[in-house]
Amino acid sequence: MVLALIFLQLYPVNTVFAFFMKPISFLFFLFILACFQCRKPGNSGNPPGPGSVTIKDSAIVNGLNYPWEILWGPDNFIWMTERGGKISRVNPVNGAVVTVHTITEVVSTGEGGLLGMVLHPNFLTTPHVFAAYNYTAGGYKEKIVRFTYNGTTLTNPVTIIENIAASSIHNGCRLLITPDLKLFITTGDAANTSLPQNIASLNGKILRLNLDGSIPADNPVPGNAYWSSGHRNPQGLVFANNRLYSSEHGPTTDDEINIIEKGSNYGWPDVRGYCNETPEAAFCNATTVREPLEAWTPTIAACGMDYYNNNQIPQWKNSLLLATLKDSRLYQLKLNASFTDITTITEYFVNDYGRLRDVCISPDGKVYICTSNGGNNDQIIEVRKQ
Repeated sequence: MVLALIFLQLYPVNTVFAFFMKPISFLFFLFILACFQCRKPGNSGNPPGPGSVTIKDSAIVNGLNYPWEILWGPDNFIWMTERGGKISRVNPVNGAVVTVHTITEVVSTGEGGLLGMVLHPNFLTTPHVFAAYNYTAGGYKEKIVRFTYNGTTLTNPVTIIENIAASSIHNGCRLLITPDLKLFITTGDAANTSLPQNIASLNGKILRLNLDGSIPADNPVPGNAYWSSGHRNPQGLVFANNRLYSSEHGPTTDDEINIIEKGSNYGWPDVRGYCNETPEAAFCNATTVREPLEAWTPTIAACGMDYYNNNQIPQWKNSLLLATLKDSRLYQLKLNASFTDITTITEYFVNDYGRLRDVCISPDGKVYICTSNGGNNDQIIEVRKQ
């Protein structure tokens, strides 16, 4: 209507009538009208319904180089890894970044380097920092090392597990410590599809260890670190609602969100996503493959993930928040009341900041997202109630 009135103001009625009688002209007008009315999904200025709030997003840190992990520490700082080897503490109030340690052993090849990190749940009394990184020792490898924070820097490195096969792609490697003090580690297939179904291999798995690196007695196989198998490149891991959720990169199809269960097989490379293709049926039946909660084709490069259940942004309560690289947006994955299925998916910040690598949440409900664009152009974005 607005466009029609503008036409009538600018041109005589007979000219406007002649314009719309031409089919190409009329189609062009409909296209312009559609673009005039459209809005980007998840626009942060438009709360989606009753009881929701308007959210505001802004960069609090600039000039980073491939941050990989961000997590909220009990010291009220954001702890961050950058792929080149730096571990830093970020002040969320003023954006100041202080490097606490640079791991000189890190070798960053392709997508490899310093990756996941987790702090001991009792960090204030047991200031241990666990970091996952790639290094060279008779080939490209991956290890998990525990450091001790002395209030200024990281000291006393202790290797928890090492000699995990690595590659320039498909390394995992997200870390998590559950309330019962077990360390979970996601590993990729290191570009070798024979490894995820080989229980003797550490690759293509989610591993479970005690915090000293020993193997828990109640793991699926005695003396084996594996907890679940059949993974391609899981890069998101969060424990919530007494469940372990993971995000995983598929090939050209079927990026996945999974609930990880003891001893379960998630199919790769014999199954992609759901057991919905004829060649997959026999394998699915023989191994009881655990199907994903959600799968995306084409892929979105599902990456870091956290669970939101705070009142600051009420429309996000009981949701997984997922950062994506290829899709360059934040996904809100609303869970059902039993926390076992995804009911709705909402997209935010579509192409606003480029590739998004990880998410963390402060106790007061603010959300922080780091980008993965490289070239010292990366940022940490704060999302909060306006």
